[in-house]
Amino acid sequence: MNSPNPPSMDIDLLKGSSRPWWNRLLMSQEAWVALAILILGLIVSMISPKFATSGNLLNVFQNACFIAIMALGMTPVIIIGGIDISVGSILGMCAVTLGVLLNADVPIVIGILGALLMGILCGTVNGAIIAYFRLPPFIVTLATLSIGRSLALIITNNQVFYEFGQSTQSIIAIGGGYTFGLPNVVYALIVGLIVLHFLLTMTRWGRYLFAIGGNEPAARLAGIPVDLIKISAYAFSGFMVAVTAVFLVGWLGAVTNAIGTGYELQVIASTVIGGASLTGGTGSALGGAIGALLVEVIRNALLIAGVNPFWQGTFVGSFILAAVLLERIRSLRR
Repeated sequence: MNSPNPPSMDIDLLKGSSRPWWNRLLMSQEAWVALAILILGLIVSMISPKFATSGNLLNVFQNACFIAIMALGMTPVIIIGGIDISVGSILGMCAVTLGVLLNADVPIVIGILGALLMGILCGTVNGAIIAYFRLPPFIVTLATLSIGRSLALIITNNQVFYEFGQSTQSIIAIGGGYTFGLPNVVYALIVGLIVLHFLLTMTRWGRYLFAIGGNEPAARLAGIPVDLIKISAYAFSGFMVAVTAVFLVGWLGAVTNAIGTGYELQVIASTVIGGASLTGGTGSALGGAIGALLVEVIRNALLIAGVNPFWQGTFVGSFILAAVLLERIRSLRR
């Protein structure tokens, strides 16, 4: 008896695996975003040579790292089809926690650990409410956005922390220092990229994330612990936000109640521009980081070129629409 012909889906997969590397590269959204960064940089450099100076480019990269680290945390959340618009407030809570502890003259290790635990706690609470109560992620994180910002005001009594006790110089060295000519936050981003890429591509956790984002009911029928994976995704996001808070506090040298305000929009924009689909099932570690770099290049380019900074939202929004359209075209081709 002749064996049946393989399904068309298997044929497509076989064809996709035989595509040359350059074809796969051109089909990736990360490549198109990188090309947009290069073209935009060249255009702005011709308008103003100050853009291409080493000092300005290093400043752009450093500023992008803070959003990029948070975008790494947002990536698993969006892969499962969720969203977290409370990351700015979580950043504020983590920064306030770090400021209060260091101001009380505790060792810097304890202060950083407290900030990291606060981030994980906030993310876990978000994930648990979403998973166990089956509430929409947008509504839940909208509520915790308001709660987190309010708690930050209550804890600090609307005061700004400029002194961090015996750890003042240490925290400034961590967040604002350089190692081998690069800001320390760059190394944190590199480590985060490697770790997230490994988790998404080489672990069961990563496969579960994509399975849930692709088809949650099927994932439940397959025995995947969907609720626990959702909670872990939001906890991971909270952890990455806390890491960002540690470096950002050291870079600024102060903790204010407004720290992190508006960051959620930049983080979500960076993740979507980098190729993550808000419908779930798609995303990569590199995508969020390179999307954050594009957003920062746009912001810096407008300032260097003397364009009214109010145009920043228009440009970023246009790139979001272009990214979503490109992902739709790629989906139709697949």
